[in-house]
Amino acid sequence: MSTKTKEQIITKGLRETLKTIMQKEIEKLPETLEALDPKERLNIFCKLMPYVFPKVETVHSKEGEPFQFDGW
Repeated sequence: MSTKTKEQIITKGLRETLKTIMQKEIEKLPETLEALDPKERLNIFCKLMPYVFPKVETVHSKEGEPFQFDGW
């Protein structure tokens, strides 16, 4: 067996192990969050937000576009 094949097998096994660990932790997440004090819980939510909500990007008007919109 080549070194590259051995590395691929080890990498696949590691990924599967990490996936299993993450799934177990996600299942326990509600209880874990409930056990935290409000400040810690809010900190965790803020850290997780980028994985749930899309990143907000600034929109700039271009030359010739109206600066105000009718009906707003």
